[in-house]
Parts: sequence; structure tokens; C-alpha cells
Amino acid sequence: MPLLQQSRRHPERSRFPGGAKDLASIASGLVGYPLLARPLCKNSSEPVDGSGIPQKPVPWAFLSAPSCPSWLKLFAVSVIFTAITLTTACRIDMHVQPRQNPLSRSDFYADQRSARQKIGNNPGDVMPFPVTKEVLARGRERFNIFCAPCHSRLGDGNGFVPSRGFPRKPPSYHIERLRKASLGYFFSVMTEGFGIMPDYASQISPQDRWDIVAYVRALPLSQNAAKADVPDGQKIPSEPPNFRDPGTGASLPVVTPESNSKSEEQQ
Repeated sequence: MPLLQQSRRHPERSRFPGGAKDLASIASGLVGYPLLARPLCKNSSEPVDGSGIPQKPVPWAFLSAPSCPSWLKLFAVSVIFTAITLTTACRIDMHVQPRQNPLSRSDFYADQRSARQKIGNNPGDVMPFPVTKEVLARGRERFNIFCAPCHSRLGDGNGFVPSRGFPRKPPSYHIERLRKASLGYFFSVMTEGFGIMPDYASQISPQDRWDIVAYVRALPLSQNAAKADVPDGQKIPSEPPNFRDPGTGASLPVVTPESNSKSEEQQ
């Protein structure tokens, strides 16, 4: 430890009685003594390490004492091991999830095969229920409410929202890619959303989503149908429907049922 130099200007103003000379002698006498971080009390019961700083005992320090019995040490180790095992087992479901190994047996299906064959030409290209006229009517109603504002009633993507400055125009249902898309693709897009299109899982029930899928599949037929696709006995172009109520602009027109229109023609 270097000696403190004597003050050149005012040695008599030092706080030590002998001036700077006494300060230098005191500093030279402290060589070899450690500087403590805090004053050490003589009556302190805390243990002191090699640097002279008091150390607080840890809670498990009694295990290392010679007087500690061996059974107590074994018990402490078993408690620690059990705690570690229980805490790691809490996440077993996150790491090991239920799954089926390839070609393994499954009791969920009647043939007990976990590997399933694809249905149709595309995976998911099947309706979960038969498509009837009522299903198409319900799908058209839900489509006009939730889908037509962007996709238009024809499904060509020229809806009201894109025509008013929406940044992205939705694709047309009549393009080759969507005409070959599976039925499950449209259901998945309505359930999970796609791009800037939000999901409609909370607004449209699963039954209505499948009804919309059936109607979306029928939309390309209305724009790309050939003469061979028209049923026998139906005129081309078809006759305009008879409206029971033309509507007011705020409400949709009401079409007269076919049975009533035929009875009126016969009268």
C-alpha cells in the first residue's frame, strides 16, 4: 500500500494532530490488514470467513455438521428428490401428448385402423350430411348475410366492401384454384380465417358453415354451367320468379312458392 504524500500547502490543517507525517505513519502501519466492508463487532456470534467478513449461516448448514445423524441426511435428500420429481411431472401432458403410432390399433374406428384412407379426390372433399334444397337455401341466406358484402352474391369478389376502397379484393370462387379446392378448405377458412379475412367461428355455427360450403360449391355452376347440366324440361333462360312481396329496399323481396304459383296459373 503506497504511503500518502505529505501535503505541500497546509500540513498544519490536517485533522491528525501530527499533520501529514502522522497520517503517513498510520497508513504505513496498516499494510497487510484487510479493509472490512462494515465494522466487525467483537461480540458478534456470526462466523467469519477468510476475508474477515461475517457470514450468515444457511438453513441447511446443520447437515454438514459432524453431529448430524445419517438418517436425517438421507431424509433430507429424499425430500429434495421427491420435490424435484413432482415439479417436473406437472408438465408431462405438455411434452407427451396422446397420439397414434403409424399403423397402430385404434378403438375409435370400427375397423380399428388408425391410418385412414383419403375420401374423394381431395382430403376433406366430402359433406358431413346430404345436400338438399333446404341446405342450399339456408346456405344462400347465410352467405348473403356474412359473405356477400366482400365476395358479392355471385362470388366474383366484387362486393360492396372492395368497391369502397378495401385494400385487398377477395378472389373469385370461379377461378380454377377454388373450383378444385376441397370442401374442407372453405370450412377451414371460415373457421380460422385467411389473410386479412377474420374468422367467423363465433358468428356462424358449424351447421351453417357447412350449408355455406354447399352453396359456395354451387355458385360456380350458376356461372359456368353448360347446356348439358340443365335438367330436362327446364327452359333456358329460366323464367323469372313471381314475387309475393317486391320489398321496400330495406327488406328483401319474397318469392312466391312454386306450388302457389302453379295453382294460380291453373286458375
